[in-house]
Amino acid sequence: MSTRSNETIHQLREEVISNGYASGTANYITSARGSILTDTEGNEFIDFAGGIAVMNVGHSHPKVVEAIKKQAEAFTHTCFMVNPYDIAVRLADRLVKVTPGSFDKKVLFINSGAEAVENAIKIARYYKKKSGIVVFDAAYHGRTYLTMTMTAKVKPYKWGFGPFVPEIYRAPFGDIEALREFFITGIDTDNIAAIIAEPVLGEGGFIAPPDDFFPQLAELCREHGILFIADEIQSGFGRTGKMFAMENWGVEPDLMTTAKSLAAGMPLSAVVGRAEIMDAVHPGGLGGTYGANPVACAAAHAVLDIFEEEGLLEKARALGETLTATFTDWQSRFACVGEIRGLGAMRGIAIVDGDGRPDPAKAKELSASCFARGLNILVCGIHGNIIRVLMPLTIEQDLLQKGLDIMEAGLAEI
Repeated sequence: MSTRSNETIHQLREEVISNGYASGTANYITSARGSILTDTEGNEFIDFAGGIAVMNVGHSHPKVVEAIKKQAEAFTHTCFMVNPYDIAVRLADRLVKVTPGSFDKKVLFINSGAEAVENAIKIARYYKKKSGIVVFDAAYHGRTYLTMTMTAKVKPYKWGFGPFVPEIYRAPFGDIEALREFFITGIDTDNIAAIIAEPVLGEGGFIAPPDDFFPQLAELCREHGILFIADEIQSGFGRTGKMFAMENWGVEPDLMTTAKSLAAGMPLSAVVGRAEIMDAVHPGGLGGTYGANPVACAAAHAVLDIFEEEGLLEKARALGETLTATFTDWQSRFACVGEIRGLGAMRGIAIVDGDGRPDPAKAKELSASCFARGLNILVCGIHGNIIRVLMPLTIEQDLLQKGLDIMEAGLAEI
């Protein structure tokens, strides 16, 4: 425990950290283990946020910590583009085997989710020699200029930052007939390089499409010679009960982006895709100084080991069943609980008013109430009224139940 109080640290933060770089709380974390966060004053919080879907294997998992230590003692950086190393090559080999697709695949490593999306778009445009990109309503793809353009919600992500990147077109999500109509009236399909979609909308409100949407979307892309990119940054690594969410529908994307839980908190992301597409770009056309950082790669190897050795997908499926049953019970008991959102353990509930309309004020109140009781949860959605849960898939049953009890008490309160 630190000798400095949350208030003291926060005062300094106000002096030295940009106001635009905001945080949801003013409790400063000094340690995290499993599903528990501890702040500088020794206060503990059950973590239902997981660093926004980053800690699927739990905080400070011993295997991850050991892998990081071992690699850090060997070397921390050479730049893969200058002096490559085996640990990244072996990680790429594991990723092409674990990601959906029965075809030959190749990998590009970069640092963040937004970088992965940017590079997937670069690769698609280069390969197809076309510039148009189709994104969806309520999508979130990042905060760089291209990915910010692709993101749907204006405040806070896009407000005041224009002008944006051209040749980005927005289509309705989850409605294949509306999408077919959009192909006729909304875009020139001859100039579209790719369609990119989150399997389950993340920041947009944990919206899962009808079961036939993605299979039909993939077929529509094939009909028009358009690449399909799956943005698995938040939905990947077991969150929906499959290693990657697209497996729920048997869809094999041409390109896929992954980040977040790939390396258990270390900055690492990847684009994985069909070999002929990934190889289309000229040597030197893709890269970055820190991409495939060896310490981050070591953490990612440990993550894959944990999934293989500790039955994490089975735990994810059981967690999803518990969340679904609990949220269904709340829906029948609390008028403020509207639609149940998501898929598997990527679950959320809509907080609504007496007329069934989005109630962001109540959602914010519930979040604050839970945090005051020792539970860390997140609000998302276009209207800011979706409570989403992204606890580690490794969470112990007693902590899970305690966290759900806190949420229930908060719902009764509001």
